[in-house]
Amino acid sequence: MEKVFASPSRYVQGRDVLTTGITHLQSLGKTPLLLCDDVVWGIVGEKFQMNLEKANMQVTRVEFNGEASTVEIDRVSEIGRSNNCDLVIGLGGGKTIDVAKAISDNLEMPVAILPTIASTDAPTSALSVIYSEEGTFEKYLFYKKNPELVLVDTSVIAKAPCRLLASGIADALATWVEGRSVIEAHGSTMSGGAPTLAAEAIAAKCEEVLFENGLQAFEACRANVVSPALEAVVEANTLLSGIGFESCGLAAAHAIHNGFTALHGEIHSLTHGEKVAYGTLTQLFLENKPKEMLDRFIYFYQALDLPTTLQDLKLEGVSYGDLLKVGKLATQEGETIHQMAEKFTAEDVTDALFAVDAYVRSLRNG
Repeated sequence: MEKVFASPSRYVQGRDVLTTGITHLQSLGKTPLLLCDDVVWGIVGEKFQMNLEKANMQVTRVEFNGEASTVEIDRVSEIGRSNNCDLVIGLGGGKTIDVAKAISDNLEMPVAILPTIASTDAPTSALSVIYSEEGTFEKYLFYKKNPELVLVDTSVIAKAPCRLLASGIADALATWVEGRSVIEAHGSTMSGGAPTLAAEAIAAKCEEVLFENGLQAFEACRANVVSPALEAVVEANTLLSGIGFESCGLAAAHAIHNGFTALHGEIHSLTHGEKVAYGTLTQLFLENKPKEMLDRFIYFYQALDLPTTLQDLKLEGVSYGDLLKVGKLATQEGETIHQMAEKFTAEDVTDALFAVDAYVRSLRNG
């Protein structure tokens, strides 16, 4: 199997780069389509558009409707086409970013990704996670190239809710857990090849940085300030995790996250990363990892107010039958759990979901 390493053409991170980094965008196009939702527009979008227009760029601003669906991708693509746009800018969170990448692929034009939160590792990758209009996971879309530019303003991210930074830490902590499993199984990555040594090193470094800096960065974000720890964690959440998951591979943790879309109710008030956190613990249980490793993840998650029990997931009292729906969706054909060495069944996943809950509650009681 070929080894494949994928990454964005340029990654720029720092304080106030949404103001100082306009030249990076000017080199990509003159008539950008700017996709962001109304919340982001009010926080940074309107000022950012003014900065683009001062740089003589003709901007078509489109409001993102909230779901990374085929319907939304087609709607915004048509607007970009009819306005003769030559660049797509995705400003916002994970679903905005995923739709911007899909539009870029549809219209065969460059894309610049400008995350306003560090809650997922979506910005750097050449794929999007696509959902139905109702929010059920449907598929991954894969593209010919990664974004031309990822521009990360840490002064904006520092002002976002610290819950979202913690969510990004949880998403990024899955990187080495899953990547290591793919390497051990000689599986394939999201880039369509075997993991490279570079991707392995990046994924391992991602976990190291998060355990060393995560709590300090969380408190800096709570105080709405930029610190060296925050800069390190933003880079780990975005660049290290983004390259790590795409070029080192996904396994059970994200498959279980996708499985949760089989359920209805309050669980969907949780973020992507919060659900991935529980998926990561479940993968560690499936692999029967040592108690010391389990406890390290559990206590770190708890310090960041991340879910470690079914009650935390808004699933207290859930039936075996309902969690079996999660297990079945997580183990459907084509899911990333099948990149692991052992072949897990829906029942294996369901049992592990309950086992995590029982073990964590035993720690609290003990």
